[in-house]
Amino acid sequence: MKMQTLNDLMVDVARDMLDAEKQLAKALPKMAKAASHPSLRKAFETHLAETKVHVERMVQVLEALGQAARGKKCKAMEGLIEEGKEVLEMEAAPETRDAALIAAAQKVEHYEIAGYGTMSTWAATLGIPEVEKLLAESLAEEKATDGLLTEIAENVVNAEAAAS
Repeated sequence: MKMQTLNDLMVDVARDMLDAEKQLAKALPKMAKAASHPSLRKAFETHLAETKVHVERMVQVLEALGQAARGKKCKAMEGLIEEGKEVLEMEAAPETRDAALIAAAQKVEHYEIAGYGTMSTWAATLGIPEVEKLLAESLAEEKATDGLLTEIAENVVNAEAAAS
């Protein structure tokens, strides 16, 4: 796809994010299952439900941009999920694995925050308020998940991992 305009670039990134969210929806159940702390497991399960909504929103974004709702292989998410798989396979105390799961999940969240933040700004610049609104909703949820993971790490998991 040629990148002639900012709109072209936004379509390309939207397709990338659609695939990223689909990949994450497949990975989150495994992360939830591997989490030993109940609050971490619940955070992953809650974010899985949000991720499914994010997939739907990205379909809406692409349709609002007049494009087919098809993804483009997101190599960044593929790499982040591969790192997450390494955490799932590591031999570690459950508390230490939880700390590693949070670290892996926050890398994903930061990637998504960057994507949604950038696209939301582009939608505002291009004067597409319905797209900007959809992206801002996902951005807010990603930031909230990142904050929750930080809270779980700082208030529980990190101390438990340090004591194990």
